Amino acid sequence: MMDLMTVLLSTPLGNAGGAVGAGLAAVGAGIGIGQIGKGAVEAIARQPEVANDIRANMILTAALVEGAALFAIIVGFLAMVL
Repeated sequence: MMDLMTVLLSTPLGNAGGAVGAGLAAVGAGIGIGQIGKGAVEAIARQPEVANDIRANMILTAALVEGAALFAIIVGFLAMVL
């Protein structure tokens, strides 16, 4: 007799966890980049003379967040396939 976990993993719904994980990674990246942009705009409004430095740091940080989110999305997709 098959146990419940075997039945759940053998159905298409068993792969839904990877899709949910990939979606959460995308939402998390969107929220993170929104917070980065918000902080950068506030910092530039306070000190306009250092706008170029703030902008460079904002772009670097956003790229790091996107990279981490991309890895999380790929892991989610692999969880659906494997």
